[in-house]
Amino acid sequence: MTQSGLQIIRLGVGWWDSQQPLGNRRGSHGCQMVLRAVGMAAVLQCLPCMARAPLRPLFTGGPVVRLASGMALAEQAQQLFQSTVGAVLPGPMLHRALSLDPGSGLLKVRDRSFQLRQNLYLVGFGKAVLGMAAAAEELLGQHLVQGVISVPKGIRAAMEHAGKQEMLLKPHSRVQVFEGAEDNLPDRDALRAALAIRQLAEGLTADDLLLVLISGGGSALLPAPIPPVTLEEKQTLTKLLAARGANIQELNTIRKALSQLKGGGLAQAAYPAQVVSLILSDVVGDPVEVIASGPTVASVHNVQDCLHILNRYGLRAALPRSVKTVLARADSDPHRPHTCGHVLNVIIGSNVLALAEAQRQAEALGYRAVVLSAAIQGDVKSVARFYGLLAQVAGAHLTPPGTGASLEEEERLQEVAAELQLPDLQLKEALEAVVGARGPVCLLAGGEPTVQLQGSGKGGRNQELALRVGAELGRWPPGPVDVLFLSGGTDGQDGPTEAAGAWVMPELASQAAAEGLDVASFLSRNDSHTFFRCFRSGAHLLRMGLTGTNVMDAHLLFLRPR
Repeated sequence: MTQSGLQIIRLGVGWWDSQQPLGNRRGSHGCQMVLRAVGMAAVLQCLPCMARAPLRPLFTGGPVVRLASGMALAEQAQQLFQSTVGAVLPGPMLHRALSLDPGSGLLKVRDRSFQLRQNLYLVGFGKAVLGMAAAAEELLGQHLVQGVISVPKGIRAAMEHAGKQEMLLKPHSRVQVFEGAEDNLPDRDALRAALAIRQLAEGLTADDLLLVLISGGGSALLPAPIPPVTLEEKQTLTKLLAARGANIQELNTIRKALSQLKGGGLAQAAYPAQVVSLILSDVVGDPVEVIASGPTVASVHNVQDCLHILNRYGLRAALPRSVKTVLARADSDPHRPHTCGHVLNVIIGSNVLALAEAQRQAEALGYRAVVLSAAIQGDVKSVARFYGLLAQVAGAHLTPPGTGASLEEEERLQEVAAELQLPDLQLKEALEAVVGARGPVCLLAGGEPTVQLQGSGKGGRNQELALRVGAELGRWPPGPVDVLFLSGGTDGQDGPTEAAGAWVMPELASQAAAEGLDVASFLSRNDSHTFFRCFRSGAHLLRMGLTGTNVMDAHLLFLRPR
């Protein structure tokens, strides 16, 4: 189909929206961090296998339906999260999207064909791009002339340490790799990568084909401010907007207006070459103009939109002279807005695909599994309240009559769900499934809640959400049902921490208090990572290192009658 001159193909489409990640913060409480027995390498080595085959029972001698009651709940939760990540590893997804006829050199991208004759160039940026580039070069290497990719700092060492050779480029690769954007923040290394990508694109001709690999994290890895705006000035402006409550669409509108490559700038630089973008979506709803700020999608916004946003947040008067210069220049540019009719955008993976795999694996473990939503967003406090009430109501349906949740509690759950305004929420269907389950239940969801910063602690949205859900679960006696909630980022890095997320149970608050840890105090400082490092010596953290993929977060809620 076409949209604004673009051809867009969706593979595994979801419905969700990107939100701002928790910022880079320092913890005010220190504690000795104890490394877990299962290291990052061991976890990463098993991910591809989990993506290909169902989880194997750890206990034998009984049917699968008995497994859910015989296997440690925390162990199941972590296995399911690993399989969720394994379903969206970049190599397999790229191979599903591309096919090459070696004889004719004809490249098929879904229903489109392109003739290759040593005329292929490659650029990429994002957390999953290293593995995508490795798979692309393996498939198309004989036609690849040159490539440049921008990937997170340290990802090659992490993949090598994990033994993930399929995620690494081969020796003597034609693809140049830049590492940057440490802690998910644009930096000078990422700027150098962006300028190298622009230089490659500007040298292409009408006979060339540019393959663009895009994934979550791509915006921070492709910073190229329009001179005279500096990287620091652009960062300061976006931070001020974020601090005053600007949403991701508003932030992206400003970023695009000040960028050489975002908002269709990369596609324009590559013209007249044909451009094929393969996109691993980390945004609710898969809007291609939002993912990585849409470098191959013409921006539909103009200078007046930018000024309206700046006025709304009281920042227009404080703009640096350089920003005013760029906006004034854009307003008088007769060539804007440009179109991207020479571009084919293909979404090759999303959170929906990851959740579908998690659902399949949970059912193999004997659970009645239901996907609630792939569009969880909104303030983390409201999301935590939703999961706490959901656990209470769903758990009540799994207990004997007369011991369950009241009608009032069910109405409160419906009210909180309505406040979140989730377009694809399957709450009614999930509760109906719980009623008919007669056994263990796993409720799955994905998305990206937001955290309103109040303190100077260290954490990420997944650890913050898990800690808040743990506090909510502790408000009500769990009854004869075991409950566990897990929240993890599929990229393996939750905010500026080494953890992907965390898991909690209703006993968390009381157990923490016994260790001298006050949950409310840590939450008041947004210090969730420090809490989980200290609590049980870090045993509740999800540590798996950079995974090489990114399709937002996964939330798993387990309820198992005793």
